[in-house]
Amino acid sequence: MRNPARRPRVPSRYPEPVKIVAICGAGIGTSEILRINAVRALERLGIDAEVSATDVGSVGVAAADAQVILSSAELVSAIGRTNADVVVIDNYFDLEEITAKLEIAVG
Repeated sequence: MRNPARRPRVPSRYPEPVKIVAICGAGIGTSEILRINAVRALERLGIDAEVSATDVGSVGVAAADAQVILSSAELVSAIGRTNADVVVIDNYFDLEEITAKLEIAVG
């Protein structure tokens, strides 16, 4: 039986596994929530990715070779120079939002 929450596989524009970093302001509590929900969204999309969580102070090192950085709008200016696509997530608990934005960013 087909899982109705799972969409058909979305081809990724990046070589898989895609490297994604979720960030928060301090610690890793909030970024871990975003990481878990990003993993769920990527499973729905059928995209193989390595998703890690870090604080904004460590993003330069953690995201040095990332293709995508997931962030809140408030933290975008603190990310600094990067070659990664920065995806702003408004609600870290909204799986539909995260799935839609990752589909655009990665697909």
